[in-house]
Parts: sequence; C-alpha cells; structure tokens
Amino acid sequence: MIRVLALLAVSAMWLAGAGPLSAQDADFRDFFRGGSNFGNSGSGPIPRTTVSFDGRYAPGTIFINTAERRLYLVLGNGEALRYGIGVGRDGYRWSGVHRVTAKKQWPGWTPPSQMRARRPDLPRYMEGGIQNPLGARALYLGSTLYRIHGSNEPETIGQAVSSGCFRMTNEDVTDLYERVPVGATVIVKN
Repeated sequence: MIRVLALLAVSAMWLAGAGPLSAQDADFRDFFRGGSNFGNSGSGPIPRTTVSFDGRYAPGTIFINTAERRLYLVLGNGEALRYGIGVGRDGYRWSGVHRVTAKKQWPGWTPPSQMRARRPDLPRYMEGGIQNPLGARALYLGSTLYRIHGSNEPETIGQAVSSGCFRMTNEDVTDLYERVPVGATVIVKN
C-alpha cells in the first residue's frame, strides 16, 4: 500500500507540473518497487494527519515540538498537518525561530567538522540519492547547520537520534517541501 502511495505522490507531482522525474526520483520509485516498507500505514511509522491546532500562528508556519517529536504545518482555521519526526539526541536539541532559507531536492551532504570529529568514518561529501542521509528533500533553516530533511532510516522517525536536524520519512518531507515556500517561519520548541 505504501509503495502505491509513494508512486502516486511522485506521479501527482509530475502531473501537477513539477516537471519530469529526476533520475533520483525514478530511483526512489524503483526503491519502492523493490520492497522497501516505510511503516504500517499512512505516510510512515507515524502517519501524517490533519489535526486541530491553536490559531495563533499564520498559515504556512512550521511549528516543531521536539518533546512530542512532531512537526505541524499550520493550515489556518484552527487546523494543521501533523507529521512524525526524528529529533536531536540529548545535548543536540535546540529551540528558536528561523526561516526556511533554501530548499533542495536530493541534496548532497557535507557532514560538519564537529560531526566528522565524532565520527571519523563519515565521508567528506556524499552525493544526493537514496543512500544519502538527507533523503529526498531538505529545507534549510536560517544560517544554522540544521535542516528539516528526509531520511533513509524511516525507523528513526519518532526517535531522538540526530545531531540537531529534524528527520522525516521521504514521503512526508516531499509533501512538506511542496507545501512550504522559501521564507516560511519555523518555530522550534523543546
């Protein structure tokens, strides 16, 4: 079922004028055909859903509650889309207000020097693609090193496992990417 939903999402993006499928999107499609399973139902281990939400934030605002391990995209009229996320491990969580300053499809990854000091086995750079830890899409937050990004480890959604970034399933980050413009406000609360 999840394979069909992912293929429909990629097809819908193409039909909606997002352009032809990139080589990575085609690989992503083939990855699903190959038997990957991103969870039991919905969009991953924590299904994406529309929920009631306090109306004090403008539509289009992203509100992240790290304690809940949830990201909310404010829709307005007292509603938001709620997504499951992976958050920073103890000592790597942060809070504040930033804006989405860039969006990238199948981003390349350059691990920060602090991360490479902790994990010398990491590459200096990794091309974008299915095996890349940033997944299918990334939204960059201000001038920080942090991102909201996809993951090639969907089992980590709902966990505290990152070095401060917010992980989503590739399906969910692709959905969010299509809904959120550069300049959107991101509020992170611990």
